[in-house]
Amino acid sequence: MNARKDVDVKQSALEARLDNVNVESMVEMPSPAQVHRSRPLTGEAAQTVLEGRRAVRAILNRDDRRVFVVVGPCSVHDPKAAIDYAERLRALADKVSRTMLLVMRVYFEKPRTSVGWKGFVNDPYMDDSFRIDEGILKARELLLAIAEIGLPAATEALDPISPQYLSDLITWYAIGARTTESQTHREMASGLSAPVGFKNGTDGGLEVALNAIRSASSSHGFLGMNAQGRTAVIRSRGNPDGHLVLRGGAGRPNYDTVSVRIAEQALARAKLPTNIVIDCSHANAMKDHTLQPLVFSDCVHQIREGNRSIVGLMLESNIGAGAQPLTGDPAKLRYGVSVTDPCIDWKTTERLLIRADRDLGDALQAR
Repeated sequence: MNARKDVDVKQSALEARLDNVNVESMVEMPSPAQVHRSRPLTGEAAQTVLEGRRAVRAILNRDDRRVFVVVGPCSVHDPKAAIDYAERLRALADKVSRTMLLVMRVYFEKPRTSVGWKGFVNDPYMDDSFRIDEGILKARELLLAIAEIGLPAATEALDPISPQYLSDLITWYAIGARTTESQTHREMASGLSAPVGFKNGTDGGLEVALNAIRSASSSHGFLGMNAQGRTAVIRSRGNPDGHLVLRGGAGRPNYDTVSVRIAEQALARAKLPTNIVIDCSHANAMKDHTLQPLVFSDCVHQIREGNRSIVGLMLESNIGAGAQPLTGDPAKLRYGVSVTDPCIDWKTTERLLIRADRDLGDALQAR
């Protein structure tokens, strides 16, 4: 008996030297099913998501001539300000519904080039406490509130586990420039229930996004997590609603007429639908938020001139303009101002979308 115990002790010591060497701690997460039970989907929220997805798909399939616009903060860090923004956007959505479907940008996860705040789910208290277990609950609460306002939501699919907790409240997903080439994210996208936009690579190249659209449209088998929080083999059917997002790259924009035409030709050669969404921020605005309105207006002009491939636009917008550093006490942050990429303010957003509604009216009828 003692000999057996000695063997077990030696085995445990050996494993401790080999496994989880750099792991400080592990905190169990509630399962997706537990989170859903504690923050259940309401009838009003479900209707918002269903109608939002149906409308986006209709635009992608050309059954709806409108353009969908993903607009909102670069990232959410203050639920109160996010609800304030959502209520404003909901009222504006009614005014421009003839020409545009407005989808609120509700980004909870932020990819970092090196280090920095990783987003509301990862660090909801913005103090490096990394209470992901609480972040996921708070994120679901916010998405429920926005959906009950009647506003569809968009987000970036970054962590492959998060969709099990939140995907029933998402109308549109983006796969970012840094993850479009990732096999894990292509597999994940193949099983998502909402349309997915794949951004071109950070170098501006289109090939990785085209490959991603093709890959995500196919069925896959991959490791994932089920509603009970257990590891499972996921077998997806493939997502038929993948499309291209042009965001510029390598210091060059790609929203102009020539770049859009090149993208159309590339999609045609790949035998993919010519559905293009233009991200008016990032490299397309040279990381200068004050240039976003110019990019947006240029795209509206292209549609007025007969472009049929631009089906969506993206704007980084907040209540206040610009951005602020995340240093010290989060309570001292300015209300409604981004802590990640700089955004245009609400007045600029409202003016831009109302003008676009006026300019697009007749043009969309010819689509």
